[in-house]
Amino acid sequence: MKVGIIGGSGLDDPKILKDCKEVDIDTVYGKPSSTITYGKLNNTDVYILARHGKKHQIPPTFVNNRANIQALKNLGCTHIIATTAVGSLREEIGRGDFVVLSDFIDFTRRRILSFFDDFKDGPKHVSLANPFSGFLRKKIIDECERLKYNFHKEGTVVTIEGPRFSTVAESKMFRQWGADVINMSIAPEAILAREAEIEYAGIAMSTDYDCWKTDEMPVSWDDILKIFNENADKMKKLLVKVVESLNEKKEEEYIKSLIRTVPDWPKKGIMFRDITTLLKDAEGFRLMLDILEEHYKNIDIDLIAGIESRGFVLASALASKLGKGVILIRKKGKLPAETVSESYDLEYGQATIEIHKDAIKHGQRILLLDDLLATGGTALAAGNLIEKLGGKVVEVGFIVELPELKGRKKLKWPVFKIVDFKGE
Repeated sequence: MKVGIIGGSGLDDPKILKDCKEVDIDTVYGKPSSTITYGKLNNTDVYILARHGKKHQIPPTFVNNRANIQALKNLGCTHIIATTAVGSLREEIGRGDFVVLSDFIDFTRRRILSFFDDFKDGPKHVSLANPFSGFLRKKIIDECERLKYNFHKEGTVVTIEGPRFSTVAESKMFRQWGADVINMSIAPEAILAREAEIEYAGIAMSTDYDCWKTDEMPVSWDDILKIFNENADKMKKLLVKVVESLNEKKEEEYIKSLIRTVPDWPKKGIMFRDITTLLKDAEGFRLMLDILEEHYKNIDIDLIAGIESRGFVLASALASKLGKGVILIRKKGKLPAETVSESYDLEYGQATIEIHKDAIKHGQRILLLDDLLATGGTALAAGNLIEKLGGKVVEVGFIVELPELKGRKKLKWPVFKIVDFKGE
């Protein structure tokens, strides 16, 4: 994992890293706002970029957001944590409070908000329904709780053009729209990070009350700097703790936390591990696919086989990422053309699965995917079907393994899993 940190005012501090170096990089969109400070934090590669330049010389409108995001992507960053000063639009969000941003309203007018300059290769419309990484947000929330900071787990930020501050009428309007805080930078970054398929989250520090409060003086730059500087060390400490928590094990824990356990289903005594709750979580689903893609991207595979029915989802999504075709292995009687079949014992009964006779050519290398490895009966039968047709099972991959049922020992091929439920 490589982590980019886009620093708000005064937070592009290389002292939090070891073995610091400056990276001068160019992109197809021009140069980023600053040279990028590279170093390691708890064995994680970290790249720090000063959003407004090292001397804060770039106004919000003229920040080259495309170059900033592209530069971090070119350096291999898979996650970005952005810090920002914000004005509070809510009484309960006090000066110095942190807000873990959960949504935004884009009120900019002059920014370039997309990498897609044309649709020559077809329309490109990314979903921003949930613009901030659920995985990163959870890590930030966990560390804020451990540090006992005053913080808010959710908050909608309205991003305005700047560099001027709001009028009273605008400030009141943003409150009516449902915005909780206001700034001049986050929305364009979040949009571009999503297009670049980078996990992105924003940590906001409230420095003022904009100008909606009649018992407060309107915001000034000096007020912002005063509160920000007073709390900068707290922000740096939070960044360090969050980055230290970002490792593969923690990613697996996040995926595991999204898997629902259904007791006594499909019969009494069985603890069913249901991945549908993982699949419906956009960030969890994307993280799961990223792990699978990273594991299989350099393995020689011709086709990906999915076992009915959750295996269809996994195989299709991963095949799209890897540029492979998909084979369906279904329950008896579900495939229309000529098939071969294999029967097997389940932990709660018996079943038969089938595959089309023309699904595989002799010698093709097949990755077999399913959601869960329990006793291994289904996967063994599916692998046997592939071999009956002359295919070679490269590996059998699962989201969940139940080690105590010893299904891995039954399989004669390499096994990969993302999480396990051991003794649970």
